[in-house]
Amino acid sequence: MASDLYRYFKENMESMGLDCPETLFSSQGTAIQTAATILSAIKQHGSKVTVAELIGAGTGLEMLIYVGALRASYYAGAVVGSIAVASGRSLAGGTSIADVLSDARRNGLHMHWLAGVLIRWPGIYRRDVRAKNHYRQTWSR
Repeated sequence: MASDLYRYFKENMESMGLDCPETLFSSQGTAIQTAATILSAIKQHGSKVTVAELIGAGTGLEMLIYVGALRASYYAGAVVGSIAVASGRSLAGGTSIADVLSDARRNGLHMHWLAGVLIRWPGIYRRDVRAKNHYRQTWSR
């Protein structure tokens, strides 16, 4: 049975039209580890690399082939935001950009470009933003 945290995480990711395999995001620990893997690969290959290119580079993210055309930086931003949303909903019922950035720092997931992604795409962490499922088309090549 999926945890409440994963359920909230999945709900937030799916609201943006993003896949989030349970094996990569089933708990806060696995979600943080997956995010760290993506962020490490972005650091190595640059913020414009796609998820498909990361898969091709042998990062172990093969289960994300469905979102392969997306820029990895957007997907990573969505993952970090969704971890914060899920944590916030599990513990207190809400999330702000400050919560997301604080959670990212606390878990070693902060990157210099993360705040810009979250500011430009607030639907990553805010439930009340409509049409966030269209974000995906903007971040596809």
